[in-house]
Amino acid sequence: AEHFPSLSENGTGCILSSSSEFPEGFFTPQERKDGGIVIYFIIILYMFLAVSIVCDDYFLPSLEIISECLGLSQDVAGATFMAAGSSAPELVTAFLGVFVTKGDIGVSTILGSAIYNLLGISAACGLFSSVVSRLSCWPLFRDCLAYTISAAAVLAMISDNTIYWYESASLLLIYGVYILVLCFDIKINQYLMKKFSPCCTCFTKAMEENAEQQPLVGWREESGPLIRPQSRTDSGIFQDELDYAHLSTSLHGLDEISKDHPSVFTMPEADMKRILWVLSLPIITLLYLTIPDCRRQFWRNWFMVTFLISAAWISAITYVLVWMITIAGETLGIPESVMGLTLLAAGTSVPDTVASVLVARKGNGDMAMSNVVGSNVFDMLCLGIPWFIKTAFINTSGPIEVNSSGLTYTAISLICSVAFIFLAVHLNGWKIDKKLGAICLVLYLVFTVLSILYELGIIGNNPTRVCGN
Repeated sequence: AEHFPSLSENGTGCILSSSSEFPEGFFTPQERKDGGIVIYFIIILYMFLAVSIVCDDYFLPSLEIISECLGLSQDVAGATFMAAGSSAPELVTAFLGVFVTKGDIGVSTILGSAIYNLLGISAACGLFSSVVSRLSCWPLFRDCLAYTISAAAVLAMISDNTIYWYESASLLLIYGVYILVLCFDIKINQYLMKKFSPCCTCFTKAMEENAEQQPLVGWREESGPLIRPQSRTDSGIFQDELDYAHLSTSLHGLDEISKDHPSVFTMPEADMKRILWVLSLPIITLLYLTIPDCRRQFWRNWFMVTFLISAAWISAITYVLVWMITIAGETLGIPESVMGLTLLAAGTSVPDTVASVLVARKGNGDMAMSNVVGSNVFDMLCLGIPWFIKTAFINTSGPIEVNSSGLTYTAISLICSVAFIFLAVHLNGWKIDKKLGAICLVLYLVFTVLSILYELGIIGNNPTRVCGN
C-alpha cells in the first residue's frame, strides 16, 4: 500500500514518512541497526503464520457455511463475503485516513495495493497451488468490468482534488448495482451464454469441463467445502434439481455430524508441521478462546459471529504486520516510495493472498479469482463509505480535499493490469496453473519496476521526497 499523505502546508511537495502513521517502535534506530531488527523480522514471520491460521481454521469455514445457507456459487461468495472479510484492513485504513490522520493514506493505500492484488495474488495462486483449477468466463469478466468502472469513478472524483457527497454516494451506488448483478448472477450468465455461445465455443467447452470436475474437487476432503459446488451450466440449481441439492447437502451434513471436526489442538503427523504447530500454539490458543469454531457441531450456527470476529482479527494482525514492515524498511534504508509499492502493498494484502491460495489449492479457481478482483471492487467501496459519512453527516459545509498527484499513473497501470490478467487467463485456456502464475509474476515485476522508477523521478516528472529528509 503506497503512502502519499497530502502535500505539506508550505507546498514543498514532500511526503510524510510511513512510520508517522504508526506508534514508535520498541527499539531506538541505533538498537535496530545493532541487531534489534531481527526481532522485527521474527514478528513479521509470526504474523504471516497467524493470518494463515485465522483464514484456514475460522474465516474460510465460516464462508463455506454462509455460501451453503444463502445458496451462493463459489465465485459469488468469493466476490462478496470473502472479499469483504479479507479486505477489512483496507476499510480500517480508509476510515483512519479520513477521520484520524486527515491524509490521503486511504486513497494511496487502496490504489497502490491494487496492482499487487491483481497480479501478485494471481501469481501466488498459480505458483503455490498443486491443483490446476478451471475458470469460468462470466465471473472473471463480470468482476473485471465492475472493477474497471469503480476505478474509473474514483479517478474521475479525485481528478479535481475535491470530493463532494454526491460523488461518494455514486461509489456506493456502483457497489449496490454490482451486488444486484450478483443476486441475479445465474440468470444473467445463462442469458449471455445463449447469446454468445455460437461465437465463444472455448468458453462453453471450459464450462462443461468445469461442471464435470468441480463436484469431485469440492468433496475430495472431509475438511473441504460444505457447499455443493454450483456449475455455471447447471440450469437447475434453484429449480428442477432443488430436491436433489437439498438431499445431497443434508447427506453430506449427516456425515459431518457423525464425525465432528478434530480439535485445533490435535498435533499434525509430519515433522515440519509439528514444529510450526508448536511455534504457533500461543496464537492457536488465543484464537480458540476468542473465535467460535463453526466447523464443530456445537458452534455451527454461530458462523456469522465466526466470520465477523475472524475479519476483526485479520485487521489487527495486518496492522501489526504493516507496522513492523514499515519500521524494518526504514531501518534498512529502503526509499519510502519503493516500500509503498512493494513490501507495504504485499503487507496489507496478506489476508487476500492467503485466502486465495488456500481456496485455489482446493481447486476452487473461480472463488480465488473472484476474491482477487472482488476485493479490489470492495476496496473502492471502502473509500466511498468514510467519504460519504464525512461529507453527508459530519462536515456538510464543504467537500473533502485530497491530493491526486501521482495517482493518474497508478490508474493507467490498474486498467492495464486488469486487461493483462483477463488476456493472460484467456490465452492460458481459462485455467490457473504454474504457467499463468509465472506470467503474472513477470507482469507484476515489470509494473512494479516502472512504478518505482516513476516514484523516484527517474522516469516522468514526479520528484518526491520524504518530509524532514
